[in-house]
Amino acid sequence: MRLGTILLGNVAIIIAAPAAAQNRLDLASPDGTITLSIASDGNGPPKYEVTRHGEAVLAPSPLGFDFTDGSRTDALRMAEVRRAAVDRTVPLVATKAASARDHYNELVVSLADPAGKRGPIELDLRAYDDGIAFRYRLPGGDQPIAIREERTGFYFPTNDRCWGLNVGRATSSHEGEYDPVRVSQVRPMHMFDPGMLCKTGSDRTSFVIAEAGLANYAGLYLRGREDGGLGLDTRLAPLPGELRTAVRAAAGQSLTSSWRVVMMADRAGDLIASNLIGNLNPPATGDWRWIQPGKSAWDWWSGPYFPGQAQAAMNMADLKKLIDFAGASGLRYMLIDEGWALNSGVGGSAPADTDITKTQAGLDMPDLVRYAAARKVDLMLWLQWSQLDARMAEAMDQYARWGIKGIKVDFMDRNDQVMVDYYHRVLAEAAKRHLLVDLHGAYQPTGLNRTYPNYVTQEGVMGAEYNKWSKRVTATHNVSLAFTRMVLGPLDYTPGGFRNRTPADFKPVNSPPQVQTTRGQALAMYVVYESPVQMVSDSPDAYRGQPEFAFVRDVPTTWDETRFLDGDIGSHVVVARRKGRDWYIGAMNGAEGRTVTLPLAFLGKGRFAATIWQDGARADKVALTEHSVGANDTLTLQLAAAGGAAVRLRAGR
Repeated sequence: MRLGTILLGNVAIIIAAPAAAQNRLDLASPDGTITLSIASDGNGPPKYEVTRHGEAVLAPSPLGFDFTDGSRTDALRMAEVRRAAVDRTVPLVATKAASARDHYNELVVSLADPAGKRGPIELDLRAYDDGIAFRYRLPGGDQPIAIREERTGFYFPTNDRCWGLNVGRATSSHEGEYDPVRVSQVRPMHMFDPGMLCKTGSDRTSFVIAEAGLANYAGLYLRGREDGGLGLDTRLAPLPGELRTAVRAAAGQSLTSSWRVVMMADRAGDLIASNLIGNLNPPATGDWRWIQPGKSAWDWWSGPYFPGQAQAAMNMADLKKLIDFAGASGLRYMLIDEGWALNSGVGGSAPADTDITKTQAGLDMPDLVRYAAARKVDLMLWLQWSQLDARMAEAMDQYARWGIKGIKVDFMDRNDQVMVDYYHRVLAEAAKRHLLVDLHGAYQPTGLNRTYPNYVTQEGVMGAEYNKWSKRVTATHNVSLAFTRMVLGPLDYTPGGFRNRTPADFKPVNSPPQVQTTRGQALAMYVVYESPVQMVSDSPDAYRGQPEFAFVRDVPTTWDETRFLDGDIGSHVVVARRKGRDWYIGAMNGAEGRTVTLPLAFLGKGRFAATIWQDGARADKVALTEHSVGANDTLTLQLAAAGGAAVRLRAGR
């Protein structure tokens, strides 16, 4: 029986009295379109299921744990604890929108094991208009907690079409293609990253299975069901050097899992604007006004390449050339990649004598900082993760003294409980010193940038670097990223390649590298791909004299509003983003040429001056047009195969 309702601002909490075990509990989204249900038939632990618009998205799916000591959650008894309704607006810092609406209904359920040694597990369940989420909370007790595996599943009512990245093992850079796969083809030995997109058999709902709020816990993977049925079981990243344990907590210490998330929408692209992953993380606290988003020159991707110079080196003269380019182009940052530190290694190696608080002979970091500052450019530094781990406070203090504004930390390639803790420590320590952070060799986003807005971008994506040694970065891959990996959070794809080739003419070249997509797609990436600090990756000579570089120079990297306009995975994607009163549109196309016609009703009142860059006669040329448009007009874009377009819509002109 409910005892009453407590109203706390925009949070309504309904407290339930202790009750006998219940057979079924339902939780509806605020708009009533989604229902998350948990039920028990008395013959095992409860199961949950999900419907949207009355259609089953997930069939009854298991919950629970296998513990390292051999015990299992086989006889859980379910009882409602409380319900709540929340509707609040969260201001955001340096991301895809100025604010996020956090609107959900919540149910907390106690799962007690009458024959077990542990106290009841509490299950937090939330239903949003764009998805559901749940997590486990295990109480601390007299004994330590050691979890071998979760029994959480995502079971499907039909043999749905999905797109996912099978990384294959727990030590991974999380870089690869999101390939199409029927759920029946996913095997128990597979390890798919969260961020798996699927479509129900009716095609009425697209959904992404994801993870959010990861802290003091192991990262999640998706695999085929052991019993051969339709759907997915889960796997946790094991602790380093251990085969039977993924998560540990000391005696008396409680433990909270990350959120298991199912994002849902009519169209896959509608999830691009969703803030659900961020909403499932603690909000940022404190003053973050020091964060300055922007674009960055970079010395690694292009070689660096300078005409007439056989091999550029890590030296003052070449770094100053790139700083000059950044300053002349109005770029806020210059990223100095591997090789700057004393006795640096190569390719992520970590020699014991490397000193990340000192520069190699011939480099003067304070002088570079002063030189850059005179050109209104700030510097960021690349670091190998284990070397930073060994001297974190000392190294960051040195960077702050030098005047460095950000760090790029690389080659973690893990998402176990220990590495998850490392992410939190790096971001917290960097924030104390007003340092931005870009993590490479990183697991997929779980919304940590909501808590630490200085976490401005990250890898965990097969981006432009792969053009240097492979043909894997196709237009189809680029489009697919917008519907899968990018739904989870920012991606440091490192766009800006201006040596554009058709797929037939493309060749992998280390320096200077090419890309197998058009100049139009190169521009569109700066709108479609979310990254508050965005790379301008090619060498200065590649941009010199190219009129379309004006778009790269001027396009923002953070936004007040994001809208999906058109497209589908593997086909094409069109995204509109607003900054102030101005709008920008990015259109990226897959393997086949097409025409897209876009209604402009989202513009609202007034006329807008439209500047349109779309594919020209060659892969490295664009056609530039300008005209006036309004909300009653449509915009037609001609997209070449592996092509794209970028549009700037300036208000009141």
